[in-house]
Amino acid sequence: MKKMNRGILTAISSIAIAQGLKILTHKKLTGEWDVKQVATTGGMPSSHSAGVSALSTYIAANKGSGHTETALAVIFGVIVMYDAQGIRRHTGEIARLVNELEDNFAAISSSGKFPSFEFVEREKELKELLGHQPIEVLGGAILGAVLGYLSAMYENK
Repeated sequence: MKKMNRGILTAISSIAIAQGLKILTHKKLTGEWDVKQVATTGGMPSSHSAGVSALSTYIAANKGSGHTETALAVIFGVIVMYDAQGIRRHTGEIARLVNELEDNFAAISSSGKFPSFEFVEREKELKELLGHQPIEVLGGAILGAVLGYLSAMYENK
């Protein structure tokens, strides 16, 4: 029976650890324990960044920084981290604005000042926490780099 690829195991483990840490960072920020944070997007640290950083560091520690596999992992990792703090974060900000706009329309509709204006509110708001602040991406990247390095050192003993 073949054992699982250690690079994949390292990346998946880093993602899981980062998701678990979101429970603790949420507690520190809000004062409330929320186990559901383990399944959320956004928040500190970025699990996407932790996963790609762990894989990149693991490969670099095993193959060297000049290897093609290291280059591939680093470039794709940078793209993932850029997307997490850029496009996905901006999408979340747009969702927040749409939700606020819908709340304003609902208030106008229910005020009675405009009898011909009828607004039907959606049952569910758009999800606002999709991406990451740059510090959350950095936190995930540092966590992943440490875990990737430790995994490579453990394997190479």
